[in-house]
Parts: sequence; structure tokens; C-alpha cells
Amino acid sequence: MARGLVQAVGRWRLVLEARTLRGHDPAVRKLEVLRVALMPLGWRCVGLYDKREFRFPVPLLWVYASGAADDIGAVVTVRALPGEAWGYFEAGNGRAGFVSPCGDVKAAAEALDLLLKDRMFPRREWA
Repeated sequence: MARGLVQAVGRWRLVLEARTLRGHDPAVRKLEVLRVALMPLGWRCVGLYDKREFRFPVPLLWVYASGAADDIGAVVTVRALPGEAWGYFEAGNGRAGFVSPCGDVKAAAEALDLLLKDRMFPRREWA
């Protein structure tokens, strides 16, 4: 029984990865909406969307601090979720890097804001 479950999970992962790779244009639009939501919070963003130029299969949004802490940042991408949904993920962490669903951009920007502030000032409360 456990083997069947593992196979089913593996198939779902393949389906989600295929949707992620085919969804380049929708992912770029979602990352641009996130970029606009992050700018008023003081974060700088650079879109790395061209597959040929950056040789990465999915679009990326580099979000970073300006000024003295410009080495603090995150690279965000969009991945397919079950049920035709999409989510923001920190690139490089695979599905473990989940930040927020794409449906609520304000909540996603706030979640990323808290994550980055915690990296800048690790022992402070940001609640």
C-alpha cells in the first residue's frame, strides 16, 4: 500500500512540475504583480524572466534590500499547486520554499517582507 502512495505522489509532482514549466507567461505576470506590491514596502526587485538570457527554466524575481543591507534578499519563483492554483516559492528550496499562494498578493508581499526582515534582524519580533 505504501508503494502505491509513493507512486501517486511522484506522479502528482511530475504533473505539477510540467504545469510549472509550461506556465512561463502566467508566472511572469504573477511575479510582476508581486513586484508592484513589494515596492511600497521598500524592497528593490529585479525580474529575471528571459529563459535564453538567464538559462533558467522558470522566471525569477530577485527581491533585495537597498543600502547597507543590499546583500539580504530572496529569489522568488512561481510554481503550480494542486487544483489549478499557483504559489510563490523561494527558488532553490524546491517545494519546501513555499511563501504564499498567488491568489492574495498583499498577503504574499507581507510574508516575503517578514521573511526578509527576519534575515536582516534575526532576533527581533516582526508581528
